[in-house]
Amino acid sequence: MTPLALALIIGLYFLLLIGISYFTSKDDSNTTFFLANKKSPWYVVTFGMIGASLSGVTFISVPGWVQSTQFSYMQIVFGYFLGYLVIAYVLIPLYYRLNITSIYEYLNQRFGKTSHKTGAFFFLISRILIASFRLFLVTSILQYFILDAWHVPFEFTVILSVLLIWAYTFRSGIKTIIWTDTLQTFFMLFAVIFVIIILLNKLDFTFSEFLQSSNYKNYSKMIFTDSFNDKKYWLKSILGGMFIAIAMTGLDQDNMQKNLTCKTIKESQKNVVSLGFILIFVNFIFLFLGALLFTYAAKFNIDIPIVDGKTKFDLLFPEIALNQDLGFGLATIFILGLIAAAYSSADSALTSLTTSFSIDFLNIEKKVKSKQKSTRKKVHVVFSLILIVVIIAFQYILENNIISSLLQVSSYTYGPLLGLFAFGIFTKYQIKDQWVWLIAIISVLLTYILNKYSMFLLNGYVFGFEILIANGLFTFIGLYLIKSDKSKDLNMK
Repeated sequence: MTPLALALIIGLYFLLLIGISYFTSKDDSNTTFFLANKKSPWYVVTFGMIGASLSGVTFISVPGWVQSTQFSYMQIVFGYFLGYLVIAYVLIPLYYRLNITSIYEYLNQRFGKTSHKTGAFFFLISRILIASFRLFLVTSILQYFILDAWHVPFEFTVILSVLLIWAYTFRSGIKTIIWTDTLQTFFMLFAVIFVIIILLNKLDFTFSEFLQSSNYKNYSKMIFTDSFNDKKYWLKSILGGMFIAIAMTGLDQDNMQKNLTCKTIKESQKNVVSLGFILIFVNFIFLFLGALLFTYAAKFNIDIPIVDGKTKFDLLFPEIALNQDLGFGLATIFILGLIAAAYSSADSALTSLTTSFSIDFLNIEKKVKSKQKSTRKKVHVVFSLILIVVIIAFQYILENNIISSLLQVSSYTYGPLLGLFAFGIFTKYQIKDQWVWLIAIISVLLTYILNKYSMFLLNGYVFGFEILIANGLFTFIGLYLIKSDKSKDLNMK
């Protein structure tokens, strides 16, 4: 497929998203932008959140991860489901009972202003980095397979990508995203299934035959029980996945903002539990696709793409879909699936960043009503610019598999949030609020030191993503050390 054809497909896709934005943005009030007036059907939210939860990172990077880690990612996914149960039955009732727009308002009510702003700050850092990771991946692919042919600078590709998101989210925010995510999830899942069917046909396998083949078994080891010190050990992965889900979904304004648009607590809980079940099967399909891709590459002697002297397993999927003469249809479906997966998470990230900063730092609801909307729109523009700068910076500093990098960063930035919320929910202690920011920073530094020197300190132990638990525990202990004599009702009634 030529770069021009790919560019036309992407252009038509974004015209479709802007069209959806037009029909959903007749009311551009802050209530609509932040919470969609709490009228979203839960099943629509669930389906849309599949794409937002997976993102372009899963679409590209999870299949590419199979080469080095086989199906060990499924252990983390099983942990995700346990985390979703905690979100559904511990966190969602709390958020609905307090009737909050930003979930970090809870920290203000529970501890005070410093805790509130510390929690919101760590969310902002986390979500900026995660959204930038995801957009970096898709812009790198657009650059490599389309815009390099026209000698377009990477920086221009990044600016264009973010501007396209801004174009269909700046008016009605989360209300528009609920519906665009539904469309994007459909394209993403359809693309994966379509590619699997094509590759199975090219390899002369049925689905069940490939599952029984030696090719599949070379990649499909799922449960790792050999050594507790191994970062892929099953218990560590499940616990890490559980707490990643709690932190990155339940304590994350981006994901919870969508849940809070549901009409009732019960509908929001249905959304979360259903999503947990569905993601188990969807992630397995992505890993299955990875096994197919590496089998196909081995059979037809396809080289893994190399960029700047580095082997990029993340680029094997687009290399096969776009450069191996598998047909215009496959290339078209792949591009649609890729941009759908990437932008379904990035667009909501921009909206949630705008929401959190407007409420948690600017107290937008206390401003003169005539200025609230214009303030929100200015914040939206500022965070668009911030994403552009961070994504461009990643071009020069990232080396690892994208999903591995994403989860590692999340383990550091979400730890203080995990500790803060856990201390607030499971204890009745009040704390010396003015010192919370220092506890959070110290916790991140201690986590970094523990992770870096764990083999020396813990007799060969290597942390996986369960390092997030240690981070949260450091924060929890730190908060206990600065507790005051006051106490507050656990349920905050």
